[in-house]
Amino acid sequence: MNKRKTGLILSLVMLVAAVIACSRMTVFAAGDVSSAIQSTWNDAKTQIQNVVNNVVFPVLDMILAILFFVKIGSAYFDYRKHGQFEFTAPAILFACLIFTITAPLYIWSVI
Repeated sequence: MNKRKTGLILSLVMLVAAVIACSRMTVFAAGDVSSAIQSTWNDAKTQIQNVVNNVVFPVLDMILAILFFVKIGSAYFDYRKHGQFEFTAPAILFACLIFTITAPLYIWSVI
């Protein structure tokens, strides 16, 4: 690049930085923020719980189940090829699958 283009790019970057520095504003909360957050959470808690219990956890369960069975299959083929079965990855996926299957029973009492 020639010096003129480099200088132009540098001046544009400095101009953008100056505009951002001049236009920033300090924001202060008016009133009690924690009670507003708690009341919003209490209002939306049942909806969030329904969505997470009926959509998020089943999707995670399905993904982990598919990954678990694929890993079991690939570990079996590796066993047939090399004569050694690797338990680590299937065990981790199985533990994660058990965790996500049972999570709706206790996760809301933790939160």
